[in-house]
Amino acid sequence: MADDRRLKVLSAIVTDFVRTREPVGSRALVERYQLGVSPATIRNDMAALEDEGYIQQPHTSAGRVPTEKGYRLFVDQVARLKPLSAPERAAITALLTGEADLEQVVARTVRVLAQLTGQLAVVEYPSLRLTSLRHLELVALGPTRILLVIITDTGRVEQRTVVMDGEVVNLPALEHLRLRLNAALVGCRAADVVPVLEALGEQAPAQERVLLRAVTGALEDALRPDAEERLVVAGTANLARSTPDFSSLGPLLDAVEEQVVLLRLLADGGAPASRAAGDGMRVSIGSENHDDALAEASVVSASYRAGSQDAVAHLGVIGPTRMDYPATMASVRAVARYLTRFLAGSAPE
Repeated sequence: MADDRRLKVLSAIVTDFVRTREPVGSRALVERYQLGVSPATIRNDMAALEDEGYIQQPHTSAGRVPTEKGYRLFVDQVARLKPLSAPERAAITALLTGEADLEQVVARTVRVLAQLTGQLAVVEYPSLRLTSLRHLELVALGPTRILLVIITDTGRVEQRTVVMDGEVVNLPALEHLRLRLNAALVGCRAADVVPVLEALGEQAPAQERVLLRAVTGALEDALRPDAEERLVVAGTANLARSTPDFSSLGPLLDAVEEQVVLLRLLADGGAPASRAAGDGMRVSIGSENHDDALAEASVVSASYRAGSQDAVAHLGVIGPTRMDYPATMASVRAVARYLTRFLAGSAPE
C-alpha cells in the first residue's frame, strides 16, 4: 500500500488505540489528528484499510482496531523512534555509572528496561562462546575436588566443580597447571580453546595428565556450542497489569519461564519480515513468534556488543501487540547502546 495518506490514517489509528485501548472511529481521527482531509475521505480510507486487512471492526457499531498485519505495516513503514526524554537518559546513565561487575550491570539493565518500557524485560548475558578468556583460576576444594573459575573479557564469571574420580589433587601440579593454562588461553576466543587444550595435553608431564584431562573436560563443557546461555528477567508484573490484552496469561507466563524460548525470540525475532532496520533491532508481532502462547504478544529486541571481540548478546522486551512501538524501540535501542559502551569501557553519552 503506497498511499501516504492511508499510512497516516493507519498511524493515527494505531497511536490512538495504544493510548486509549478503545476502538477508533473516524470522528476521533478528525478531532484528534490533523490529517488534512475531510471526514468522508477518512471514512473511505478506513474502509480501504479494512478491506486490505490492516484494521478490523471488533463488533457492530464500533470503531476500528489495528490487526497484526496493521501493526506490522506500522512498524515497518510508519513508526519512527521517539527521542528519549531527559529523565529517561538520566535513568540509563545512572544505571551504568560507577564501578560494578557484570552481574550488577545486567541486573540493573533489566530493571531499568522494564521501568522505561512498562513491559517484561529480558537481558542475555554475553555468551561464553563468543567472548575471550581473561583468567582461569583453579582452587582445591578437598582431596579430590577442584573449583574451576572462568572469567571472560566481559567480566562474566562461570564456575565448575571438577571431581578427580578417586585421584588425589597434587597441589604443586595444580598450581603449575593453572599457570600453564593462563599462559596458553588468556586472550583466546572460546571457539579456539579446544585445539590449544589438545596441544597442551600432548606436551603435559605425565604427573599432570590426569589432572589436565579433568580440568579440560569441565572447561570444554562450559564452552561447548550448545551450552545453555544465561538470561535475567524483570517486570513480570507488567504482563499481569496488561491482562486485558491477553486472553490467556498463564501460557504466556509459562513461555517466559522457558529460557530456550526466550533465547530464540531474542536472537531470531520471528519471521524475516519482522526485522526492523538498523542497530540489530528486531520486532516480531503475534504469529511471527511461532508460539501459540505468544500469539497476542510482541517482542522488541536488539543486540549489544561485549568484549574486545565484539561478541554479540541480546536484550529486549515482551508485551501486548497493543504497545507503543516507537517508544519501546527507542528504549531498547538506547539501553543496548549504553550497555555496549559500558562493556567497552567508554562512558555513556
